[in-house]
Amino acid sequence: MDFKHNENQVDVNFLQEFSDAWNNHDVDALMTFMADDCVFHTAGGDGELGVSFQGKESVRESFAAVWKNFPDVAWKDPVHFVCGDRAVSESTFTATNPDGSRIEARMVDVFTLKGGKILVKNAYRKNRPAIQPSQN
Repeated sequence: MDFKHNENQVDVNFLQEFSDAWNNHDVDALMTFMADDCVFHTAGGDGELGVSFQGKESVRESFAAVWKNFPDVAWKDPVHFVCGDRAVSESTFTATNPDGSRIEARMVDVFTLKGGKILVKNAYRKNRPAIQPSQN
């Protein structure tokens, strides 16, 4: 997919293209949206900010790991907001765990923007129990 985001401005179209890259499992496209000194804070982890990854290569590896852990992962029904150097994307995160249980929970990404790129991606997700295969 050819992403045509404006490199000097972040708007809802930019965020939608970023969301599309996630759903296309396209790490190369995702990284075109990220600043060179980017930071990613995961939704889960033991730290106050989840697990933090710094720098493009570390962030790239952590993004790619999502698809390895959840091959069918998708972010559905996105809604995006931009205000100055901050932005938010809301969506429903869906994925299948290795044991066959499903994750379906609303989530948000809070972004800090710099120079028309995403400097910080801070992910939050509802702590909803997995849906067991017999409940589908």
